[in-house]
Amino acid sequence: MVDFSYLLKGLYALARAHRVSTMSGHLGAAVVAGYFIGEQHPDLDERVYRGIELELERIIRGEETVFSPKPGAVLNAPAMFEPFPKEQPKGNLIDGIAEALSRNIDHARESGHNVIFAAIAIRALKDHPDLATPSVTDGIRMLIAGFNDASPGSGYFGKDKGRINGRQIVLREDDGIRPFPDLQTMAETALDELIRHASQRREGFGGLWHVINHAGAIAELASYGYRKLANKGLPAFREHFRLYSAVPDVSAEKGPETPTPNSPMTPDFWVPETIRRERAHLTHRIKTIYGFDALAELVPNMDRRSQGRDKLRFLM
Repeated sequence: MVDFSYLLKGLYALARAHRVSTMSGHLGAAVVAGYFIGEQHPDLDERVYRGIELELERIIRGEETVFSPKPGAVLNAPAMFEPFPKEQPKGNLIDGIAEALSRNIDHARESGHNVIFAAIAIRALKDHPDLATPSVTDGIRMLIAGFNDASPGSGYFGKDKGRINGRQIVLREDDGIRPFPDLQTMAETALDELIRHASQRREGFGGLWHVINHAGAIAELASYGYRKLANKGLPAFREHFRLYSAVPDVSAEKGPETPTPNSPMTPDFWVPETIRRERAHLTHRIKTIYGFDALAELVPNMDRRSQGRDKLRFLM
């Protein structure tokens, strides 16, 4: 198993992220996710758990090149993970995180990060209500509220057009992506996209990493008692998925995605000298292993689940 202390540290960093930037929530969310991977897969080789912990320590030290606080920020990465002073927990405060999310879940916000960060925090606090102290819940609520006016993100449309903000993109009405009638259809759509197009290189709107994590977070909201809120998020996931689908495959320009030789469920994947470190893999691979599990729970076809897990190697 992954040591329980990482769940605590991840929650502390999520609660402090609003003091740095909304996207620095990646750090705490990834560390919480790392703990839950061990809980979701309790029978793995111990070397897998130790490999995950080594990656979590890198995040805590501030080695995530994209989302760690910039020089001069009010907090550095290690400070975000420090414990809060002791307080009495109040389990009823968890609903405040869901309430904050309800105010911005109706549209795609930064590739679904509002939903991703809120859902993993809600799971952690619902599972461990003794951790739902005012400092933790208030901080996470302020982090989620920080997405209220956020854009959907941006996409890379090749070297001629460059990167374009989602608010400037006019989506085709005939793109074939119909409204999702339920959570299972959403999950099956995301899984099918992974299976069919994992080798493509689309840069923008969080890529397949966040298609998976956004859908998984919506699924997790429902499983933790917020089904009405989850259903409210379906149009935003459709908006996110349509924007992601509009981004071209730039494999010819930048090279295709390639799978890792080994599955992240095996010790060989976590060898420090060979693990991939480019393109924010440090936080994203941890969150996506975790998010895939939440997503797959809604897909009854076990063969499709297995195919999707194999295709995850392209994102690792």
